[in-house]
Amino acid sequence: MFLRTKLSMAMIVGVLSLTACQSLPSDTALASQTTPVKQTNYHEATLDNGLHIVIKKDTRAPIAMTQLWYKVGSNDEPIGKGGMSHFLEHMMFKDNAHLKRTEFNRLISEFGGQNNAFTSDTHTAYYELFPASYYPLAMQMESFRMQDLHLKDSEVATEKEVIKEERRQRTEDNPLSKAYEEFIALSQPDSPKFRPVIGSMADIENLSTADLQAWYDTYYAPNNATLVVVGDVDYNEVINTAKKYFGDKKAINIPERVMPTQPTHQGYRHATTEQAVKLPSLMMAYNVPSITTSDKQTAHALSLFQYALDGDMSSYFERVLVREKQLFSQIYASYDAFDRGDGLFFIQAVPRQGVDLQTAEQAILDVIDAAKNTPITDQQMTRITTSLLSELTFAQDSITAQAQIIGELANMGLPVDSYDRLPEDLKQIHPAKVQEVAKHYLTKDNLTTLYILPKDNDSDDQSTQ
Repeated sequence: MFLRTKLSMAMIVGVLSLTACQSLPSDTALASQTTPVKQTNYHEATLDNGLHIVIKKDTRAPIAMTQLWYKVGSNDEPIGKGGMSHFLEHMMFKDNAHLKRTEFNRLISEFGGQNNAFTSDTHTAYYELFPASYYPLAMQMESFRMQDLHLKDSEVATEKEVIKEERRQRTEDNPLSKAYEEFIALSQPDSPKFRPVIGSMADIENLSTADLQAWYDTYYAPNNATLVVVGDVDYNEVINTAKKYFGDKKAINIPERVMPTQPTHQGYRHATTEQAVKLPSLMMAYNVPSITTSDKQTAHALSLFQYALDGDMSSYFERVLVREKQLFSQIYASYDAFDRGDGLFFIQAVPRQGVDLQTAEQAILDVIDAAKNTPITDQQMTRITTSLLSELTFAQDSITAQAQIIGELANMGLPVDSYDRLPEDLKQIHPAKVQEVAKHYLTKDNLTTLYILPKDNDSDDQSTQ
């Protein structure tokens, strides 16, 4: 995925990846990083038990980010058991056979670290950011809870109430998040991606200690994990430290993962929902493949077309719809090329007062048609590509972001240097290819739209902001 598009969608519709406590840290919490990032080589190794290790050296500051990624998320959950991966993420911060929760927190604080976790539809990951000399402590603590967590009914019951409240705050009391859940179910009915990462309230309520323990025992193992270390570290020392703490963990039989797919061109889908918002808005999306379900050229062409629509002040949406025609106060486009499974070419827009949603939708479709049928000049192609790569480079400045990218790519089975290859890969995409792909996928019979209307009795309570 390109970080800008992932972030923009998260800002629009709410959190798509859930954390146990707070968002990923800024590296500057431990050390100032002002030197521009330089691409460095990656070092990969796999232990005998299947643990995949990826190391990237970054010596700009004496810190190290350690992340442990498990290949399990909401896409893997059976119907009726939604939210298990996220629930288990919470439980991983309870006592384990080697370390009490209070001791875990004390060690993090005493050695100047930060830690947390996050769950998505494709993965569950845990991280520690420490001064570089203490990264072995991060590995040791993660090794303690890889296969030695024994859940207690009392702790599960307590945490269940915490998670239910989290769902209330993130979704039940957030009108756009509620609308987005409706939209995903409408746009991806045949894909597991329609399932909320946190689970439905009914699923959360019905999950048992036995459910969570079985989920843990099924997926938490070295051969289903990737250990990522980025920072001022020595490759060989990291490998040896990983062997020390994870080498005795046992590999297990992991269920085969299903690649999320959603057939395209299944006909126009549309619905209307009333929510506690002040302003009407609309969500639109085309069903599209990603780099894991199609070829690289198709995925990158979709990314470039997304930037043509919404990449900078000269893009179609900003120039035509916002400034020239003044139809929208906000409009965004988002596409995740580096996704696991089929995804969405997503658009959200808030029309200006007096512009009805039907008119707004048609205006967007007209601009997309114009972009599909107007030849892209070499100058435009250079501008779009430069904009995309500039944002990508900026997004990778911190070791936190670098580790995040590595973990996501490894989790999907893609080369961990895929982002480094992008400048060369994008050079291979000709303007005609961008238009060819856009004409194929961005069609009315491949489109889903959701109109979000204010509730009359709640319209003064919340806004779309």
